[in-house]
Amino acid sequence: MTIGQLVRGIGVGAVAIACLWLGGFLWFASALDHRPLDAATTTDAVVVLTGGSERLEAGFAILAQGRAKKLFISGVGKPTSRAEIRSRAGQVDTLFDCCVVIGRKARDTAGNALETAVWMEAEGFRSLRLVTGGYHMPRSLVEFERLMPGIGLIPHPVFPERVKIDRWWEWPGTTELIAGEYTKYLFALARLRLAPPRSEPRS
Repeated sequence: MTIGQLVRGIGVGAVAIACLWLGGFLWFASALDHRPLDAATTTDAVVVLTGGSERLEAGFAILAQGRAKKLFISGVGKPTSRAEIRSRAGQVDTLFDCCVVIGRKARDTAGNALETAVWMEAEGFRSLRLVTGGYHMPRSLVEFERLMPGIGLIPHPVFPERVKIDRWWEWPGTTELIAGEYTKYLFALARLRLAPPRSEPRS
């Protein structure tokens, strides 16, 4: 094989990979739902992943409505105090001490899943409602299902106004956000193939 043939082969391969990525990205963007798949079912826990607006408010509302026994907030940064979070609890304030647990170890989505798996095992819980941004939900489900294959998991996406899901192609910021999330989703799928689900979470 000549250098020219090698270069052409690499070019064709790169174009093919780019086309596959683009096709997958368009599918991913069009599949982002705007509603919780199940808004009524009661679960043992409601889990909120920090990092976006409206997530905490949704989690507090679910707890206040009695649709979960406890609320676990995963990935809270050290500078954020419990009092600051409590100030946003609204009508859940009376339940805060008994029913709201704050996790501070997670630094990414995989860490959220591990932190939650350990907590769920300690509590003896078998079902959870997962609250995060709609664009973040597909990757979150992959990570959570990888570590908690025996747990009943209900997705509860939220859709902040600043993330323009409906016409994402008209908003460069939203397009960049979804494209980055899709790439991370592909890496999460690859990790799932390389590290099959565990029957029990790591403690």
